[in-house]
Amino acid sequence: MKTPRRRARELAVQALYQSNINNTAAPEVAENIQDLPEFEKADQELFTKLFFGTKNNAEKYMECIHPLLDRDEKDLSPIERAVLLMACHELSAMPETPYPVIINEAIEVTKTFGGTDGYKFVNGILDRLAVQLRPDDPKRG
Repeated sequence: MKTPRRRARELAVQALYQSNINNTAAPEVAENIQDLPEFEKADQELFTKLFFGTKNNAEKYMECIHPLLDRDEKDLSPIERAVLLMACHELSAMPETPYPVIINEAIEVTKTFGGTDGYKFVNGILDRLAVQLRPDDPKRG
């Protein structure tokens, strides 16, 4: 059973993917996603924060992610890119969400939409990104 927060993350990744692939404006993409039947079961506030926050800061977030990549940015799958950007937004702008939750959710969303081993790649990048973005996080132990 998917939680409303998981659904919001999945829908945000779908929206980021759609916006990137079709080069469609964020408000139009958000409207399309909000028309989906599963949107009713999602945390709608979280979707809005994730999608628009990620979309508005994507260049800045990619600057954080880029040095951690083991391949050229253009070789990222659109799903890996969307998940990494969304998780970077959560790590940067949503300190109330523990970083292990953000990483786990990103892995699960990647397993749902990404390639066979894409989640392993995403996990490795986000582990290193969390150290950079949340160096003083008490949960780091």
